[in-house]
Amino acid sequence: MTTATNALADTASSEISEGRLTFQLAYGDCDVVGIAYFAIYYRWMERAYTTWLHEHGIRSGEMLEDLGILTVGVSSGANYAQPARVFDWLTCQVVLERLGTSSYTLGFDFTRDGAVITRGHMTFACRDPHWDKTAVPGRLTAILSTLPRRQDAPGEH
Repeated sequence: MTTATNALADTASSEISEGRLTFQLAYGDCDVVGIAYFAIYYRWMERAYTTWLHEHGIRSGEMLEDLGILTVGVSSGANYAQPARVFDWLTCQVVLERLGTSSYTLGFDFTRDGAVITRGHMTFACRDPHWDKTAVPGRLTAILSTLPRRQDAPGEH
C-alpha cells in the first residue's frame, strides 16, 4: 500500500469514526432527469450509521450476541431542501437528535459544499430477545453520546 493510499484510508477511518461518510452520486442513485432519487438517502443513512457503529466495535447484526438487545427501526423520514445531481459529492453526518431510556433518534445531515441539502432521521427502539421493551445498553449509550448534536437551522424544530 502506498503512503497516499494509507493517508486516504486514515482520513476515511477518521471521518467514519466521527459519523461522517463522503460519497459521490452515480447514475444508479438518480432518476431519469439526473436528480437523486429520494429513497437513495435511506441507503446512505443506513451505511453511515452501520459503518460508524462498526468503527466503534459494534456490528448492528450482532447486537443480540454482543449487547443482549435488538434494535428496531420505528420511524424515519427526510426533508429535501435542495436537489442533488449525478456526480455530486455529498457528505452524510450522523448526529444525535434524542437519546431516551429505551430508544434513540439519529439525524442525518447531507451536505454538498458545506450546505445542508437533505436532513433525515431514524428512530430505533431497543428490544430484548423476547421482543420486550428494554433499556439502551450503557455501552451503546456511551458511543451514541460521542455523536455531535443536531444544530437546527432557523425555522426548524
